[in-house]
Amino acid sequence: MEIKKFNVIGISIRTTNENGQSVKDIPALWNQFLTEEIITKIPNKTSNEIYCIYTDYKKDHTAPYTTILGCAVENLESIPEGMIGKTIENSNYEKFIAKGNLTEGAVYNEWVKIWNSDLKRAFTSDFEVYGEKAQYLKNAEVDIFIAIQ
Repeated sequence: MEIKKFNVIGISIRTTNENGQSVKDIPALWNQFLTEEIITKIPNKTSNEIYCIYTDYKKDHTAPYTTILGCAVENLESIPEGMIGKTIENSNYEKFIAKGNLTEGAVYNEWVKIWNSDLKRAFTSDFEVYGEKAQYLKNAEVDIFIAIQ
Protein backbone atom coordinates (compact mmCIF):
# COMPACT_ATOMS: atom_id res chain seq x y z
CA MET A 1 0.00 0.00 0.00
CA GLU A 2 1.30 3.44 -0.85
CA ILE A 3 1.30 6.13 1.81
CA LYS A 4 1.71 9.73 0.71
CA LYS A 5 4.28 12.01 2.24
CA PHE A 6 3.41 13.55 5.62
CA ASN A 7 5.09 15.63 8.32
CA VAL A 8 5.45 14.86 12.00
CA ILE A 9 6.62 16.86 15.00
CA GLY A 10 7.54 15.28 18.31
CA ILE A 11 10.30 14.32 20.71
CA SER A 12 13.04 11.90 19.74
CA ILE A 13 15.82 9.63 20.90
CA ARG A 14 18.63 7.85 19.08
CA THR A 15 18.64 4.22 20.18
CA THR A 16 19.50 0.67 19.17
CA ASN A 17 18.00 -2.77 19.72
CA GLU A 18 21.44 -4.03 20.81
CA ASN A 19 21.81 -5.06 24.47
CA GLY A 20 18.14 -4.26 25.11
CA GLN A 21 18.82 -0.52 24.86
CA SER A 22 15.62 0.34 22.98
CA VAL A 23 13.56 -1.55 25.57
CA LYS A 24 14.72 1.10 28.08
CA ASP A 25 14.87 4.15 25.78
CA ILE A 26 11.49 3.91 24.04
CA PRO A 27 9.37 3.48 27.21
CA ALA A 28 11.32 6.44 28.70
CA LEU A 29 10.41 8.49 25.61
CA TRP A 30 6.74 7.50 26.02
CA ASN A 31 6.91 8.45 29.70
CA GLN A 32 8.28 11.90 28.80
CA PHE A 33 5.65 12.31 26.05
CA LEU A 34 2.82 11.55 28.48
CA THR A 35 4.07 13.25 31.66
CA GLU A 36 5.08 16.47 29.87
CA GLU A 37 1.83 16.40 27.82
CA ILE A 38 3.84 16.86 24.63
CA ILE A 39 0.73 16.29 22.50
CA THR A 40 -0.69 19.61 23.75
CA LYS A 41 2.47 21.46 22.67
CA ILE A 42 2.60 20.27 19.04
CA PRO A 43 1.41 23.00 16.65
CA ASN A 44 -0.73 22.50 13.50
CA LYS A 45 -1.76 18.90 14.30
CA THR A 46 -3.85 17.18 11.64
CA SER A 47 -5.26 14.75 14.26
CA ASN A 48 -4.68 13.57 17.81
CA GLU A 49 -3.36 10.19 16.70
CA ILE A 50 0.08 9.52 18.15
CA TYR A 51 2.78 8.42 15.74
CA CYS A 52 5.81 6.46 16.85
CA ILE A 53 8.31 6.72 13.98
CA TYR A 54 11.46 4.66 13.50
CA THR A 55 13.78 6.37 11.05
CA ASP A 56 17.35 7.35 10.15
CA TYR A 57 18.42 3.71 10.30
CA LYS A 58 22.19 3.34 10.24
CA LYS A 59 21.74 0.02 8.43
CA ASP A 60 18.83 -2.16 9.58
CA HIS A 61 17.00 -3.06 12.81
CA THR A 62 20.25 -4.37 14.35
CA ALA A 63 21.97 -0.97 14.12
CA PRO A 64 21.18 2.48 15.64
CA TYR A 65 18.06 4.37 14.55
CA THR A 66 15.99 7.35 15.69
CA THR A 67 12.60 7.04 17.37
CA ILE A 68 10.24 10.03 17.14
CA LEU A 69 7.07 10.20 19.21
CA GLY A 70 4.64 12.85 18.04
CA CYS A 71 1.76 13.79 15.78
CA ALA A 72 1.19 14.38 12.10
CA VAL A 73 1.19 18.11 11.33
CA GLU A 74 0.27 20.40 8.43
CA ASN A 75 3.83 21.73 8.06
CA LEU A 76 7.21 22.03 9.76
CA GLU A 77 7.28 25.83 9.90
CA SER A 78 7.00 26.03 13.69
CA ILE A 79 8.90 23.35 15.61
CA PRO A 80 8.88 23.95 19.38
CA GLU A 81 12.19 24.00 21.23
CA GLY A 82 13.29 20.53 22.30
CA MET A 83 11.24 18.88 19.54
CA ILE A 84 12.11 17.56 16.10
CA GLY A 85 10.33 17.80 12.75
CA LYS A 86 10.53 15.10 10.10
CA THR A 87 9.01 14.58 6.65
CA ILE A 88 8.10 10.97 5.92
CA GLU A 89 8.40 10.59 2.14
CA ASN A 90 6.02 8.71 -0.20
CA SER A 91 6.65 5.01 0.15
CA ASN A 92 5.16 1.56 -0.12
CA TYR A 93 4.23 -0.04 3.17
CA GLU A 94 3.14 -3.37 4.52
CA LYS A 95 0.56 -2.95 7.30
CA PHE A 96 0.53 -5.05 10.45
CA ILE A 97 -1.87 -4.78 13.37
CA ALA A 98 -0.70 -5.37 16.92
CA LYS A 99 -3.66 -6.58 18.98
CA GLY A 100 -3.82 -7.19 22.69
CA ASN A 101 -2.64 -5.73 25.96
CA LEU A 102 -0.29 -2.80 25.41
CA THR A 103 1.03 -3.08 28.97
CA GLU A 104 2.08 -6.68 28.24
CA GLY A 105 4.08 -5.99 25.10
CA ALA A 106 1.48 -6.47 22.35
CA VAL A 107 3.34 -4.05 20.05
CA TYR A 108 6.79 -5.45 20.83
CA ASN A 109 5.53 -8.99 20.15
CA GLU A 110 4.33 -7.91 16.71
CA TRP A 111 7.75 -6.35 16.03
CA VAL A 112 9.46 -9.64 16.90
CA LYS A 113 7.33 -11.29 14.17
CA ILE A 114 8.33 -8.52 11.72
CA TRP A 115 12.05 -8.85 12.57
CA ASN A 116 11.85 -12.60 12.06
CA SER A 117 9.93 -12.37 8.78
CA ASP A 118 11.51 -12.38 5.33
CA LEU A 119 9.89 -9.04 4.49
CA LYS A 120 12.03 -7.00 2.07
CA ARG A 121 12.28 -3.91 4.25
CA ALA A 122 13.48 -0.55 2.94
CA PHE A 123 14.70 0.77 6.34
CA THR A 124 13.64 4.32 5.49
CA SER A 125 10.88 5.16 7.99
CA ASP A 126 8.57 2.71 9.75
CA PHE A 127 5.83 3.83 12.11
CA GLU A 128 3.09 2.89 14.51
CA VAL A 129 -0.20 4.77 14.74
CA TYR A 130 -1.95 4.98 18.10
CA GLY A 131 -5.51 6.01 17.26
CA GLU A 132 -8.89 5.46 18.87
CA LYS A 133 -8.49 1.68 19.07
CA ALA A 134 -5.28 2.11 21.09
CA GLN A 135 -7.04 3.87 23.96
CA TYR A 136 -8.16 0.61 25.58
CA LEU A 137 -4.76 -0.48 26.91
CA LYS A 138 -5.79 -4.05 27.76
CA ASN A 139 -7.56 -4.70 24.44
CA ALA A 140 -5.88 -2.38 21.98
CA GLU A 141 -5.15 -2.29 18.27
CA VAL A 142 -2.11 -0.43 16.97
CA ASP A 143 -1.37 -0.15 13.25
CA ILE A 144 2.27 -0.74 12.29
CA PHE A 145 3.48 0.35 8.86
CA ILE A 146 6.74 -1.12 7.56
CA ALA A 147 8.43 0.50 4.56
CA ILE A 148 9.12 -2.12 1.89
CA GLN A 149 11.30 -2.17 -1.21
